[in-house]
Amino acid sequence: MASRKSTIAALFAATAALGAFTPSAHAASASSAFPAPFTTAATVQAREAASSPATLHTLTRFFARSSVIKATAARPHLVGPSVTVYSLAPEFVAGRPGAPVALPQFVASKAVSADGQVASLWTVRTAQGWKVVNIATGSDETDYVGKAHGRGTVFQEPQINAWYVVRDGRVLPLDPDARLAVGKTGMTLAAYQQLVHKKYGDKLPGSAYDRRGKGGGYGDTPILPASNAHAGTMAGVSAKTASVAAATATAMAILLTICLRVRRARHSRRVTM
Repeated sequence: MASRKSTIAALFAATAALGAFTPSAHAASASSAFPAPFTTAATVQAREAASSPATLHTLTRFFARSSVIKATAARPHLVGPSVTVYSLAPEFVAGRPGAPVALPQFVASKAVSADGQVASLWTVRTAQGWKVVNIATGSDETDYVGKAHGRGTVFQEPQINAWYVVRDGRVLPLDPDARLAVGKTGMTLAAYQQLVHKKYGDKLPGSAYDRRGKGGGYGDTPILPASNAHAGTMAGVSAKTASVAAATATAMAILLTICLRVRRARHSRRVTM
């Protein structure tokens, strides 16, 4: 719990920096309105990156990591639609008037292997185009979007790995973690804002918590493809003093590291290509 709390400010910094690449990231006029998801054209480009030969090669090794199946037999392929994944927005937590509850962060695509293993590919838009930056076991991202059946917008509160859908002005739970947070019947957006402000309001970027250095850095080394493995320690992110591309790369690295911590049983591999 302590290590998760120590990374909350960095997670919100990552969200803010990644928001610079999202469409209409500050266009919502009310907290019940969401920025538009990534366009069809952008999603197609993200899916092309997720299905590229280089990505499939890395995915093959991911599925074969436990020797359950040989790499030569994995034959990974994408299934179902690629979707925009939204995450809790720091402006909403802070209580900024009109802030949307969540911002679009990345495009997720579901992949399966010949023996039925499932993984989620995370693709982000960078200055060099769409890039796959992470592979995680399971398919939470696409599954929960599908579970909403197009009725409302799905988002994640990654600090506790909870999934919700906003429908008719209410935040409704989609998984057990979310039900513990907001109850079986959910709560109003206003009540949810008060809830997350109480939990995270003093840990946002620029807070005393962040300035004391508790919001930056990480201790766990992400798992990378062998040819691209690297490790390091990051200080707090400042999108104001770095280029958008550099801030996004740093923020994404922090975001993925944090997600490795809170995605309890999910094996995850950060990808560089």
